[in-house]
Amino acid sequence: MVIRIDEYSDVPIYQQIRDQIVMGISDGRLRAGEQLPTVRALALEMGINTMTVSKAYQSLKAEGYILTDRKNGARVRMEIARSKELSDANLWELKRIISEARLSGVDKKDLIAMIEEGYKEK
Repeated sequence: MVIRIDEYSDVPIYQQIRDQIVMGISDGRLRAGEQLPTVRALALEMGINTMTVSKAYQSLKAEGYILTDRKNGARVRMEIARSKELSDANLWELKRIISEARLSGVDKKDLIAMIEEGYKEK
């Protein structure tokens, strides 16, 4: 899996890494049990600080997407808990996206079609 960072984005780099790994798990590019690069290897490959990658991995672990240990490194969890709910932060982000779509003149049915397409991408 290739992680691309937008250095000019307002989104912190650790969050960009976290988000792309979550998307990779969701769309099947990263499979259950798959080994992730070590913190050091990913940081070196991307030319960023190891603490940035570590923060992304810590976030993913806390959210239940990956498991980490000193011996085996980081792996995608075999089973990811499905709460069937969005977090408050994700609900807020969804409301923001809907608001921006509305202000941009995106029709509701077109937005729903985009969401449906996103679910098909797996």
